[in-house]
Amino acid sequence: MSSQVKDVRAFGSGNINDTFLVTVADAAEPHFVLQRINTHVFLQPELVMQNMRIFTNHICDKLQSEVNNPERRWAVPRVLLTTAGQDGWLEPDHTYWRAISFIDDAESIDIIKDVDHGREVGYALGRFHHLISDLDPTQLADTLAGFHITPQYLEYYHRVLPTHTIAPNPEVDYCLKFVEQRQEWARVLEDAKSAGKLPLRPIHGDPKVNNVMICTTTQQAIGIIDLDTVKPGLVHYDIGDCLRSGCNPLGEETKDWKQVYFDVQMCRSMLQGYLSQASEFLTDYDYEYLFDGIRLIAFELGLRFFTDHLAGDVYFKVKHPNHNLDRALVQFKLTESIEAQAQAIRKIIEDLRP
Repeated sequence: MSSQVKDVRAFGSGNINDTFLVTVADAAEPHFVLQRINTHVFLQPELVMQNMRIFTNHICDKLQSEVNNPERRWAVPRVLLTTAGQDGWLEPDHTYWRAISFIDDAESIDIIKDVDHGREVGYALGRFHHLISDLDPTQLADTLAGFHITPQYLEYYHRVLPTHTIAPNPEVDYCLKFVEQRQEWARVLEDAKSAGKLPLRPIHGDPKVNNVMICTTTQQAIGIIDLDTVKPGLVHYDIGDCLRSGCNPLGEETKDWKQVYFDVQMCRSMLQGYLSQASEFLTDYDYEYLFDGIRLIAFELGLRFFTDHLAGDVYFKVKHPNHNLDRALVQFKLTESIEAQAQAIRKIIEDLRP
């Protein structure tokens, strides 16, 4: 007999998909997560689900074969099938829905609380990368062509820019100058990839702080969610994105953008956690380009927010007309802070390098 739905409520704070927590009666698992995948972003949601099956199966097999970490729980979200045995449900209006298991005794937190929390967030990303480090990236579909390819975001920016009538505005002027001054450098990771220095690996694609699940009992990281962006890529984008979101004490949505800064002590804690799990598969070149990844991803996200503002807010959800401009200012200011502390961040990387 099917379970009765008791409650459905909005869940999480994602900018792309619409997510709901469903509570059901008389079920072994009283909660599950229901999502409407944004098909304007994910044009082929069936490939998103195909990727999810491949890497979750790989992780589950890897966990069964590992015996070196018996005390640490690691949760992997499961795809819940429809009554017809499908991964998802396509509505006549082409909206796509899917259900995944809910991770109990766990929470996600938007802003890192302290260095211990930061170390756990870094651990989570390192653990995730370790578990999929031997998965052939060619098995995964590229569900977001151009995602985390900074030069392509610059190309799109230059296509959008002439279509926008820019009124005199000191904040917009700041963003325009900021992008102009960093255009050539923005190729740094893609150039290293083209030169064969940085290999493609499976990456999460969006490992920000609130995608890390923290056990409410032990305060340990037990998993990473929001897996739609898993694809072949450079681990540097993941590391940079994780640190970008974790080392900004004021958070991504602050309006006090001029006070934004990059917390280097939190950076140290997060990298400690990450390298405790990931150091065995990182190469010398990976370490050489770590700082560039940390600097680049904040710039890249700022560029994406600013471009979306100019384009009329067509990608990211917004709550007011200048929301994406405000977000861009935060990321550009964070990039400035990273640049100003380059020597300290590079020393942290060198100190933690095995």
